[in-house]
Amino acid sequence: MSEILDLSHVSLKDRPLIVCDVDDVVLQFFAPFENYLKKDGLELLPRSFRLTGNIVSSGTEVAIEEVAVKQLIGSFFEQQEDWQTPFDLALDTLNALSAEADVLFLTAMPPRYSEPRRRLLDRLGFDFPLVATEEPKGPVMRRLHGERALPSVFIDDMAHNLHSVRDHVEHCLVLHMMPDSPLHLLAPKPDDGIARAMDWRHANDLIRAHIGR
Repeated sequence: MSEILDLSHVSLKDRPLIVCDVDDVVLQFFAPFENYLKKDGLELLPRSFRLTGNIVSSGTEVAIEEVAVKQLIGSFFEQQEDWQTPFDLALDTLNALSAEADVLFLTAMPPRYSEPRRRLLDRLGFDFPLVATEEPKGPVMRRLHGERALPSVFIDDMAHNLHSVRDHVEHCLVLHMMPDSPLHLLAPKPDDGIARAMDWRHANDLIRAHIGR
């Protein structure tokens, strides 16, 4: 039985809500993870939108096993503070928006890695609440926003997360935002009607138009 997600540390005010993914939206994941693999003589060949089967030994191009891929991702998250860096304008944009709306991070990762992520975000100045979970994001967003008659925004790079929130939270601005990486070019595309933010400057314009600020 899975544990009930604890949201007791999240306290929302009577104003719009902006919920934002972290990896490859606020913090770079793909490029640092590629560099992380190189130190172990591995490389990522973007042949499909998945890590298993595409992480290979340099030179032989033999793919490593799924269990090894999971171990690599876990060790990367344990050491994320040494590798991940923010995208341009992410901090400035979210700080400016936080004057008008509540901002929080909803990151798809095992909660056991949330402490190094919290330290990294704090060190970089992203002092917004963090929720780390492997649960579908739509129901989590629904719990956070509830039935409040206030604008809400959700930002993510993964189509399935965008669809999940769209299906669980009415009138939410669901923003697709992803890096221009070889791997992301192979990702499933969001449904028609989901807006694409090209960068944080564009995201700011779309968000402010939606929340009316």
